[in-house]
Amino acid sequence: FIGGALCAKLEREGRAVARVVRRLEGPGADRRIVPDLSQVDALAHAFRGAGAVVHLAARAHVLRETESDPVAAFARANVEGTANVAEAAARAGLRRVVLLSSIGVNGASTYGTPFTELQPPAPAEAYAASKLEAERRLRAIALQHSLEFVIIRPPMVHGPGVKGNLRRLIALVNSGIPLPFASLENRRSLIGVENLSDLIAIC
Repeated sequence: FIGGALCAKLEREGRAVARVVRRLEGPGADRRIVPDLSQVDALAHAFRGAGAVVHLAARAHVLRETESDPVAAFARANVEGTANVAEAAARAGLRRVVLLSSIGVNGASTYGTPFTELQPPAPAEAYAASKLEAERRLRAIALQHSLEFVIIRPPMVHGPGVKGNLRRLIALVNSGIPLPFASLENRRSLIGVENLSDLIAIC
């Protein structure tokens, strides 16, 4: 969802983009196959020739959990996956890693004041906790290898092709069933996928 919008934006700007993906089929002429984020050598090979990598892959939007140990599954995908991307970037001689984390690292709710990067993290669920640990692993590996890094904690992202809970909510609204939104105190910050792509491109 985000990667597709970002790649399209970068290509419109004339930038060279290589998509590191699990499958060959899909948009983009330069698609480099890495079946699993555990394959550090394959990642390093795929990263060769690049100046930076944007790490968007994560275990998220799990609406029906099938794992017997979800915490371990989040750690495997999000923490170890990020550490492997960082190690591979260092091996390949990249200059910078941009990690898409989550506003959930800051916490589940605010009370009158917005989150800032200066507040201590307070993840409230397994996904957000795994993203916080991914940030810490990236930071440690980057400092060890003099690798530049940027961490972005976006709120919920909307736009064409959105997935997860927002997609379900849109389908519910489109069904025409009356929804009691006035009785809910559950506001969410949102960012459009194009706006987020602009930020990632700058980073």
